[in-house]
Order: sequence, then C-alpha cells, then structure tokens
Amino acid sequence: MYKRVLLKLSGEQLQGKYNGGFDPERAAWIAREIKKIEAAEVVVMIGGGNYARGAQITGGGISRITADNIGMMATMMNAVALADVFSANDLPARALTSIKADQIADQFTHRRALSHLAKGRVVIVAGGIGQPYLTTDTAAVSLALQLECSVILKATKVDGVYDRDPERHPDAKKLDSLTLRQAVEQPDVRVMDKAAIALAYDHSQEIIVFSLLEEGSIARAAAGEPVGTVIRA
Repeated sequence: MYKRVLLKLSGEQLQGKYNGGFDPERAAWIAREIKKIEAAEVVVMIGGGNYARGAQITGGGISRITADNIGMMATMMNAVALADVFSANDLPARALTSIKADQIADQFTHRRALSHLAKGRVVIVAGGIGQPYLTTDTAAVSLALQLECSVILKATKVDGVYDRDPERHPDAKKLDSLTLRQAVEQPDVRVMDKAAIALAYDHSQEIIVFSLLEEGSIARAAAGEPVGTVIRA
C-alpha cells in the first residue's frame, strides 16, 4: 500500500465518447475508480490533448512558445472541470495551476498542495511545469518528487509496457517489470518521454503503467497489487 500516489491522466482520456473536449461521464467514472483507493493520498497531473497539444499546433505563424502556452491553458480547462465533477461525485478535489490565473484556479504551491492532501482532498495540478518545451509527463515526475509521492500511476490505453508498439506489432510482448535504466536506454520501450524517464531514473522514482479503463485498476495499482508494468530502480 502506497501512502501518496500521483495519477497521470492524459487529456485524451477525458474526451470519453467524444472526438475531443470533455466528457463528464468519463470524469465521473474516474472519480468512482479513485474512490476505491484505500488510505493513499492522491495527486493528479492532467494533460490537455483533448483540447490542444502544443507540439501539434506549432507553425503557420504560431510559435512553439505560444503553442505550448495554449497547451498549458488546455490542461487548466481539464483541471477545473475535473475538480467540479470529482466534488459532485463525493470525491473532494481542488484544482491548482502552475501558471498564474487567479480567477480560474489557485496557484500551485508546495504548501497549498500538502494542505489540501492533509484534508483528504484530491489535488489536481494543471499547467504542467509552467514552462514551454516540457511535457506533462516531465511535470508529473517533477511533481511526484516535490510532493514525495511513493509512485507515479501512469494510466494509458494499453495494459502496460511492451517491448515494442503493440498497435503496430501484433507479436509485441508485455513486460511485467523493468528497471528505470532499461526504460531510459531501450528506444523501443516507450513509457514517458525521455526527459521524464531520465528524471525518474536520476531520483529512483517508481512508475506503474496500466490500463485506465480496466475497472479497479487504479485502486489495485495504488495498493501495490500486480497490475500493468512496474518500473523501478
């Protein structure tokens, strides 16, 4: 059983049955799954790809800096909506943001996040790391280290890490476990972007990769039960 966990959710996972945007039904389902976790405090790092992904909208006169800023604002839309849905489903939650937007969400500070966690609230962090050229994967590892999370639970559309892309290679083999060093050094093993996994490797930050939509998987991962792929030092 982990004491404090960081759940990494992509923006695409929040679009649910839609081709983009935010699906409240999917968010409510995630809330019910998080409520199954026993004892652990929960931090959520949210992406914004259901609205905008900086790397994809760069060009045509839009600079990479502007595009990444747009992506960070997209994560903020997800965070405030997710906090509302969680709270409406009896899962107290607060949205904090790494970029300044006082009318929309409170600024993230280490002390504020710890205060909310101590009161039994889920802390949802938007804005990534607050700077361009850095993904929400990298922000998730940084946040987990700041808040001393025991493990990062990276929820994906597949049930773990494979030795190569399972969508392109039907004979790809699922890995039950691997080391952080292997995740850094093996180019075909895609867990997070290389900057994120290198940061995790430098600080021996444990990561579990698993399927979000498998019922009960979040609670099992938070309890330390076998699920997905475990990556540790």
